Amino acid sequence: MSCLTKGFGIVELVVSHQDGGLTFSEIVAGTGYPKASVHRMLKELLDIGALRFDAETGKYRGNLKLAALGSEIIQNFDLRTHVHPFLEKLHEETGHTCALGVKDGSSGVYMDKCETAGYAIKLYSAVGKKFPLYCTALGKVLLAHCEEDERERLIARPLEKITPNTITELAALRDELAKVALQGYALDREEITRGVICVAAPLFGLESANLGAISVAFPSYINSDRGIAVEIDAVKRHATLISKSLAEGLKA
Repeated sequence: MSCLTKGFGIVELVVSHQDGGLTFSEIVAGTGYPKASVHRMLKELLDIGALRFDAETGKYRGNLKLAALGSEIIQNFDLRTHVHPFLEKLHEETGHTCALGVKDGSSGVYMDKCETAGYAIKLYSAVGKKFPLYCTALGKVLLAHCEEDERERLIARPLEKITPNTITELAALRDELAKVALQGYALDREEITRGVICVAAPLFGLESANLGAISVAFPSYINSDRGIAVEIDAVKRHATLISKSLAEGLKA
């Protein structure tokens, strides 16, 4: 086994215990490498900024340099190209308009869309167009999977009541986002466009990092006629397939 392979193995082990960190002895036990080799590699990983050492606890953790590298990979990963075939299959299965969205600062942005030609209802979505986070299914998913401090910053502002169904009270919105995180999908109940309901589910990459969300949008009368369990199941199922594919693609 090469030194590079061993060094990367140490990084993977330490990062997998990022919450609590690992001591030197735990790293030796976890890797099975000789103590002298682990000691030398840890010093080099500290020198290049890949790991950091807390003298008070005696534990090693991944350093922010790793996060920066991961961020660059994710930002330059062609999400739209990767997701599009899955989005087409979701569209074929449901017959509804399907979209891919990501968070862009304090808003969301549509990255892709599959829509039947001559669709009767004019939808808000258009590739490249921004959308509010608090009143769209895609946006709720993206908010629900933000870090708590970022989420609070994004919703701590006046929320416009776009339709009678738009949630504008912070307490109610917080409850809604907690529900979204728990159930694995979000609903837009005519909150941005009257007559249109939307269902969205999150897309995850490595280490359960949220990369975006997919959605289906359809006329609200469908809910009255037969309910929307079919749409919820389809979106969640396809999101799971995409997430698995994304994780494998980013790992490759």
